[in-house]
Amino acid sequence: MPGLTYDTGALIAAEKNDRTMWALHAAALSRGLVPTVPAGVLGEAWRGGPQAHLSRLLRACRVEPLTEPQARAIGRLAAASGLDDTVDLAVAEGALRREDVVVTSNPTHIAQASDGHLVVHIV
Repeated sequence: MPGLTYDTGALIAAEKNDRTMWALHAAALSRGLVPTVPAGVLGEAWRGGPQAHLSRLLRACRVEPLTEPQARAIGRLAAASGLDDTVDLAVAEGALRREDVVVTSNPTHIAQASDGHLVVHIV
């Protein structure tokens, strides 16, 4: 069963209390899924708090740190895709590795980074 990877747009939607995002998150949790948030995504979305809605979302997620092997894989994706947004590339790399669906507001970059091999849910 594929999991979920949240991109920055998903975190911003949660902070804005977007009903669609919260419904998707609740459905994932009810299926026992723990969504993944790459650390760079959190860096893009976090603005110093308290960000109550985002903090609530993160309590039920796994924040994935960036390791050296992942950084090298992201570099290979950058070379292959021509994309230079390392956060979007990190989202794609992790989602490809885990076979996750990506929740994003920017499907174009995710598709480019993954050569169209990822399922994307737009928020």
